[in-house]
Amino acid sequence: LPGNPPVQTKKALKQRFLKLLPCCRPKSIPSLSESKTVLASATLSSPGFLADSVEDEFELSTVCHRPEGLEQLQEQTKFTRKELQVLYRGFKNECPSGIVNEENFKQIYSQFFPQGDSSTYATFLFNAFDTDHDGSVSFEDFVSGLSTILRGTIDDRLNWAFNLYDLNKDGCITKEEMLDIMKSIYDMMGKYTYPAMREEAPWEHVENFFQKMDRNKDGVVTIEEFLESCQKDENIMRSMQLFDSVI
Repeated sequence: LPGNPPVQTKKALKQRFLKLLPCCRPKSIPSLSESKTVLASATLSSPGFLADSVEDEFELSTVCHRPEGLEQLQEQTKFTRKELQVLYRGFKNECPSGIVNEENFKQIYSQFFPQGDSSTYATFLFNAFDTDHDGSVSFEDFVSGLSTILRGTIDDRLNWAFNLYDLNKDGCITKEEMLDIMKSIYDMMGKYTYPAMREEAPWEHVENFFQKMDRNKDGVVTIEEFLESCQKDENIMRSMQLFDSVI
């Protein structure tokens, strides 16, 4: 969204997005037979609805945080029972305790960007998922944010993106905040990209962003300006729609 980068192909964008999600790493997705076992043994009312074996029940009994019941998560998100179960198995593989703190989140995220420093951007993303600001992201926090990104309305998704960019959560995006975001993205991509990144590139992206979004030219972008500008941008709208069938 920042700087309105070129639209990628649907397949490429889906693959890249899945790589950025800790729960969707290849090793985290169970096989078809495993998924069937999970579904066959699941119950709707038990907190351990995702356990499919004695071993899983033991794991659930030792975690720091147990997920809410399946029915409640289905009501709170736009995922199906099967999708929630597959997502949880992946989340549990990465976060056996049932929650992930900021440092764990950074470590997971850094594996996908070994050529750069993803720590700052990972912090921004972590804060967007940590909606209650308690310093941790539970499975409920994770699937709630993921549901908004992947299954929410266009306004839902844009509001989530705005919250990510509004670093101090004061209801508007400043040039300083957007510059911090852009620098973190360039740091994450690394210095050895081709073509080579120019030092002034992050600031140029910020200027382009504000030229499009800051309608009244007061130096800040409000949620109203952000929504209106994005909804009028065909490339941004097309990018939003590419997430519809990621999972």
